[in-house]
Amino acid sequence: MTQRVSTNERGELSLAHLAPERALRRLELTIVRRLEGFLHGEHLGLLPGPGTELAEARVYRPGEDDVRRMDWSVTARTTTPHVRDVISDRELETWTLVDMSASMDFGTAALEKRELAVAAVGTVGFLTHRLGDRFGGVVLRGGRVRRWPARSGRLALYGLLRSLLTEPRTPVHEADDDFSSALDRFSRTNPRRGLRVVVSDFLDGSGDDPGTPLAWERPMRLLCARHQVLVVEVLDPRELEIPDVGVVWLTDPETGDVQEVNTGDIRLRARYAEAAAAHRARVRTALRHSGAAHLTLRTDRDWVSDTARFVLGHRRVAQRLHAPPARGAGV
Repeated sequence: MTQRVSTNERGELSLAHLAPERALRRLELTIVRRLEGFLHGEHLGLLPGPGTELAEARVYRPGEDDVRRMDWSVTARTTTPHVRDVISDRELETWTLVDMSASMDFGTAALEKRELAVAAVGTVGFLTHRLGDRFGGVVLRGGRVRRWPARSGRLALYGLLRSLLTEPRTPVHEADDDFSSALDRFSRTNPRRGLRVVVSDFLDGSGDDPGTPLAWERPMRLLCARHQVLVVEVLDPRELEIPDVGVVWLTDPETGDVQEVNTGDIRLRARYAEAAAAHRARVRTALRHSGAAHLTLRTDRDWVSDTARFVLGHRRVAQRLHAPPARGAGV
């Protein structure tokens, strides 16, 4: 078997080819250098969301805003539906649910998906622990759920990330993880309001029938109703389309099913791409309806730049929400 190269096109070492402590230092340095400089300033949380201090009212966006935040007094005065946001509490309790099922042990580009998941958790952790926020983790692997209590400080965060880096791979025949059940338990525990981060590839095999909801939709809506939620979807390009490489044997990491596939068949590749695009669209729609913020990271892209663009976009929204109303706005 050919060994995967240890560097990507930007010369960044893959976390899997470094000792845990060195990998964590490299990850922290990358985040601090390339992200923290963009995201400094008033602590409004990584995303605009629930809190205790009222912010300015703004026009209601159908399909995006929670009707429970409708400001009826402003709506009555202006005859236009308005909602009122609140500023996130300065000291948040952040919890992350990390999917480490068998399908995450895959990658055909610069990183494996599990490495990208660790990078996503590290990004949120390193950007919040400096502000005093408590950070806890829940990891799903091999049908078991492991939990790290929420604690503040760099050492506590390092302990969680070190455990993620050294988490054993899930054998295919033991791939019995139930993501929807884990998400349901995650949504019902840790009731203190704060930021909740869910990292997964959303390839749990549930909801293959387009006419039925995805199994995790209901617990995701429940989670979003109680907390500020960021969903990080981790993808590999081969999960979106397959190249023409002749006859290959494909194994489903979640079920162990093996099938011979002729990738030279143009129609087969087209059907695969169409089915993959349809599934991704269902995931996007379900997350949008639940009210979660949705960040997509790919193993063949610069995850730092993609994360920075995502967070900066939400920060700009937050700045507009918390800015004084313009004259003549009628609010």
